[in-house]
Amino acid sequence: MCCGNRRKNAAPRIEQIAQPPVPRPQAQAMRPPVSFEYTGQTSLAVIGPITRAMYRFSAPGSRIPVDARDAPAVAAVPNVRRASA
Repeated sequence: MCCGNRRKNAAPRIEQIAQPPVPRPQAQAMRPPVSFEYTGQTSLAVIGPITRAMYRFSAPGSRIPVDARDAPAVAAVPNVRRASA
């Protein structure tokens, strides 16, 4: 049985050329956590905007480590300051 020249009249086939994989951005180097101290009167919980981690200061004077990516936002919270070494 003949194909009726359908193959000959078909649109030309476009071949896909293999593309090399796009390099992925390298993961940020792990930075050490930043220590913060709470200077308020009660307790305080802060949610990091980047990691979505909850940082809980249980009492005045509490010190906790904060992921370096969240540190700028936590530093902007009233009654929270970077702890001195």
